[in-house]
Order: sequence, then C-alpha cells, then structure tokens
Amino acid sequence: MPDTSVHTPPPALLHLEGLTRRFKDRVAVDGLTLSVRSGEILGLLGPNGAGKSTTFQILAGLLAPDAGQVRFAGRELSLSDPALRRQMGIIFQRGSLDDLLTARENLMLGARLYGLTGERARERVESMLGLIGLLDRGDERVGTWSGGMRRRLELARALVHQPRVVLMDEPTQGLDEAAFRTFWAHLKRLRDAEGLTVLLTTHRADEAEVCDRLAVLDAGKLVACDTPAALAARMGGDILTVEAPEPETLAREVREKLGVDAKVVEGRVQVEARQGHALVPRLVESFPAGRMTSVALRRPTLADVFLQLTGRALGADVPAVEAAPRRRR
Repeated sequence: MPDTSVHTPPPALLHLEGLTRRFKDRVAVDGLTLSVRSGEILGLLGPNGAGKSTTFQILAGLLAPDAGQVRFAGRELSLSDPALRRQMGIIFQRGSLDDLLTARENLMLGARLYGLTGERARERVESMLGLIGLLDRGDERVGTWSGGMRRRLELARALVHQPRVVLMDEPTQGLDEAAFRTFWAHLKRLRDAEGLTVLLTTHRADEAEVCDRLAVLDAGKLVACDTPAALAARMGGDILTVEAPEPETLAREVREKLGVDAKVVEGRVQVEARQGHALVPRLVESFPAGRMTSVALRRPTLADVFLQLTGRALGADVPAVEAAPRRRR
C-alpha cells in the first residue's frame, strides 16, 4: 500500500519573531520572522547590506534588537543565560585562530573557554581533529596553513563543546573551489555525526545550492523561504543570455518585437522563457547579424531567483548601513 502518512517537518530549534534593528535612520533588519528547524542547514541568502550579518550579530549576542525576540529551544535567548549560550557555536567572518598555537592547542583553548577540562577536553579535541581530517596535522602551528584548512579548524573549534546549533557568518568567503567543497563535505559530516542545526549567512549562489533551506533577504526583509529546488522551480522555464554590442537597445527591442521579458544584467541581455529552445530561432530571425554576438540557453540558478524576487543581482550590494556601537542585552 502507498504511504499515506503526513510527513511533518522537525520542530523549530531557533525562532526569530519580528526581529528589527536600526542604525540611525536606516533599518538593517526589518521585522524578520523565521524558524530554523532542528537538524537542518538554513542559509540566509542576500548581497552585502541585506541584513544577514546584522541578524547574525543579534543571534551571536553582539547586538541587541530594537524590537522582536529570539527563542532558542522554546526559551528567550539572552546573554544573561550562559547555559543557553553554551549550546551554541559561532564562526565569525574574520578568522580568530591563534597563529602561534598548534591545531591541537587552538582546539584545547576553545574547549577550556566552554568549561571542558581534563580527559573530556582531550577526547573532544582528538575527536574533532579526526572528523575534519586533520588528526595527523594536530601538532602543526596553524599560521602556516592554507585558508581552507584554517576554516575547517575553526569549524571544529566552534563544535568542540558539543553545541546544538552553530552560527556561521560567510564561512567560505575567500576559499577556492576545492577548499569550498572540502569545507562543505566536513560540515555535512559533522552535522550528521553531532546532530547539529546550522544557520549560516552567504551571498554565494553555489553555497546556497547546498543548504537544506534558504531564507532570501533583501533590504532587511524576508522575501522568500524554501528549499533551493523549490525556489529555482519558481522561475518555471529557461534563461537566455545574449551578448550584444548595445544591450540596452536590444533588450528594449526584444520586449517590443517578441513580447517577452528582457532585461540587462551585468552587461548582458537576459530573457526568461518557459520554452527557451523555441525562443532561440525567433530571436535569431528577428535581429540581423551583428546585433548579437552570442546566445546561451540554461536552466535558472538561485542568482536568477534572487533577481526575480528583488529586481537586483545577487552581487549588487545594498547601500551600506553605518554600524552602531555594540550593545549587550
């Protein structure tokens, strides 16, 4: 018999309700309501200035919200509750390892900061080095390491005290493709081994693709939240990218002659079409040689989804928000 049971998502471990943060006359986070389910990897996707890092700083206890609250495991999250805070691990955008210490010493320092000592601390340090594939490098000073290896060690240090949730701010910024893939392989292995819940910020479409769910932010507001596949399916068709000497003129004429949506994105004409393969010959027939230098057909990406949802490219920064002094709750 077919399975007719209803599959309900796991309960929320972290819940943001009406979160708002202002800097002078600009709203950095605007009434953000969002739940992070137990055991999932949720990405906050948006360009610089979308409110991702401000949200991260609020969750990490570095900023107080002007309105709203954060609940962790059903209780309001506050710096006045260190026991609750110990259930969280944090990786900041800027690295914070001690270059003069070995990998093992960096992890032991992290363990002691969270109250782990003696044999228990040593067991966790060795376990984490093994899980990130660096057990044989534990006695090396990390100042000589590559960015990818250092980032893996920071991940291990954030988890050495066995938190229930880990917060990461742009964790793969600056990593090359190989280091990026290695970091994510270890992150997912650790998520499964440790029973982790992960919330991360990113402006990378490739990183967004490997999250379980995405919360798309624009100008401090939540504009969509779903799986990467479901968000991409919203496009409902293909993307044609056209190289042209005069892209603005060509985009206008494509709209007028072919009756399809055409816009200029990063100097190229971009056309959304349900049946892109059928539009290509119409496009070629409608415009003489020389008006277009190339036409490429592809499936939509999350960068395309962001453009559709916000009207801006994912790489287009939102005007900067001036940071205010940090306030503790």
